[in-house]
Amino acid sequence: MRNVLLASVILISGGTIAAQAAEGDAAAGKAVFNTCKACHTIEAGGPNRVGPNLHGIVGRKAGTANGFTYSPAVKDAGYVWDEQKLDVYLKDPKAALPGNKMAFAGLKDDAKRADLIAYLKSESQ
Repeated sequence: MRNVLLASVILISGGTIAAQAAEGDAAAGKAVFNTCKACHTIEAGGPNRVGPNLHGIVGRKAGTANGFTYSPAVKDAGYVWDEQKLDVYLKDPKAALPGNKMAFAGLKDDAKRADLIAYLKSESQ
């Protein structure tokens, strides 16, 4: 019985830790966003650069930032950016949306990607 209880505590704790990792840390994500700043801004009303302004990206339909000319791949994606879509895209943009014009090779580190998405989400409100 004691082993079952111990195993249950470990599973519950591990699940909580895994959930926290999946949610990401917005403060850490702000530092990860420094990689994105060469091409993107994030402040409300900020300009587009080589890439679109990312303020409000979470919950926004793909390819719809005002004043930015998107590739047909993004413009015709037909979905709204959510955490899952951003995770897949940011890991490997070319594989996620073939034909898009983002030159970024992708963010392979799962934790950094989760942190970045948490930051983007915090800036989308």
